[in-house]
Amino acid sequence: MNPLPQIVILDAGGQYCHLEARKVRDLGVYAEVRPSETPAAELAGARGLIISGGPNSVYEPGSPTVDPAIFAGGQAVLGICYGQQIMAHLLGGEVRKGEKGEYGLATLELDETTDPLFAGLAGRQQIWMSHRDLVGAVPPGFSVAGRTGTCAVAAIAAPARKLYGVQFHPEVAHTARGREYLANFVFRVCGCVADWDPRHRAPAIEEEIRQSAAGRSVFFFVSGGVDSSVAFHLCTRALGADRVRGVYVDTGLMRDGDTDFARRMPGVSVEDAGEQFLGALAGVTDPEQKRHIIGEEFVRVQERVIESRRLLDEQWILGQGTIYPDTIESGGTAKAAVIKTHHNRVAGIQQLIACGRIVEPLHLLYKDEVRELGRELGLPAELLERHPFPGPGLAIRCLCSEFDAPVRSSPEGLIIPVQSVGVQGDSRSYAPVLAIDALDHDRATALVNRLSGVNRVIAQVAARAPLAELQVRACSLTAERLARLRRADAIVRRLSQESDYDRRVWQFPVILIPLGTAAAPDSVVLRPVDSVDGMTARSVPMEPGLLEKMSAEVLRVDGIAGVFYDLTHKPPGTIEWE
Repeated sequence: MNPLPQIVILDAGGQYCHLEARKVRDLGVYAEVRPSETPAAELAGARGLIISGGPNSVYEPGSPTVDPAIFAGGQAVLGICYGQQIMAHLLGGEVRKGEKGEYGLATLELDETTDPLFAGLAGRQQIWMSHRDLVGAVPPGFSVAGRTGTCAVAAIAAPARKLYGVQFHPEVAHTARGREYLANFVFRVCGCVADWDPRHRAPAIEEEIRQSAAGRSVFFFVSGGVDSSVAFHLCTRALGADRVRGVYVDTGLMRDGDTDFARRMPGVSVEDAGEQFLGALAGVTDPEQKRHIIGEEFVRVQERVIESRRLLDEQWILGQGTIYPDTIESGGTAKAAVIKTHHNRVAGIQQLIACGRIVEPLHLLYKDEVRELGRELGLPAELLERHPFPGPGLAIRCLCSEFDAPVRSSPEGLIIPVQSVGVQGDSRSYAPVLAIDALDHDRATALVNRLSGVNRVIAQVAARAPLAELQVRACSLTAERLARLRRADAIVRRLSQESDYDRRVWQFPVILIPLGTAAAPDSVVLRPVDSVDGMTARSVPMEPGLLEKMSAEVLRVDGIAGVFYDLTHKPPGTIEWE
């Protein structure tokens, strides 16, 4: 392998930056990520450069930039989202804030052209957008090759200079022909040759585990989910069963049946810590604070378990099933925005990383890659096909509120003053929710793009009282509310499995929000999504009969005032609400 790979991704802080490198490697060409400001002289050996997206505006002081010399050296350069904007900005074009954002699904009109990047791709097609800024005028020598209803400059080209830009994200699964765009760039524009096999990763990862462990043993806190189970199994294969131990921590924040599932896992014992976690979370309403508390409590449990099992010496390190989206959403690269801090990236864990006391076999992989690796290892489908479940458990699906607040009217629907986390233009948003009167995904997408004060749109599907009569109440995380959510979640999972609907979705979070009446203080939001890697997701419709049956059963849970359906894609809404 050459010291400098054929393709280099210049990281401007985008949520999908590492995904771009991964998608190029999937084509059979090795790619690496480097800082966006890397001098052109250090990149001269690469056949092509890709400038990633990012959360900043190119016209703001201090925003990420690139060495302008990369555009003059004859190398092929592709700018994606912010990357297109920085290319236009540095070469004499205009970048400005758009009248409205464009988040999620959009339709591209691509012109007929002989430009090699766009060869064979002309016409209308589904793409994935995540931007508010846009190119208002292209630089001299560039032509516009594509547009959407919101963005007049969605693709630009200066083929004689091998310079290209696209406002959309070809690297995400929901851009229908994204792989073809990347393949055209890698092979037609850059002239790369295959030098990478993305399959059969287990032996290489096992060798990395042995090097990281350096003769020490590994102690895992497993969740029973795909990531930690695959990581645990890899370490066992790499080091031997006598050097790997596992504990499942019952935080009191788990779904119905999860702990029983963990008890059946070989080599894993169960630690009951429910009172510890609930005590630490009492009275807390802020989602980031909840995530930090849960992560730090995990560290405290770890310390207690390690001490009780006499694992305090330097012969033991901690193993985690961290995957790449956990790192990037936690602000894990130099310019990336913090969307939400994952429990395996809190301060206590970061200290262990700094001390070389953690091994994370999957830290550069995405969920679909972890499943493929599990199949390579021969793990059972019962485990590998489980829907993802967040490490902080039901705590981040049980939303809280610091204040009592009424639902208020707007021209487009009703504003529910429950804050949820979103990701818009690669940045974190935290905003109220808009409720509309119909299960209309297209309308929901148009509204969230146009309205700056919301990041999520839902529709009411069942209720004990009219939505306008419901009220948000001040509350925190309690055992009673968790039990209410656990019952609703169990109903949704049972009916999804019985109908095979669960096979049509990647994940199906059930969210409890503090919206209701005095007698029934909470409501439930159904959040079925389709994804590949968790970086982007599409809200999935449900058959009316199943939705009616599911919502009617959930509405019978004591304390539930209404059932809603989340119509929001990712972006602009995250998959989880917190």
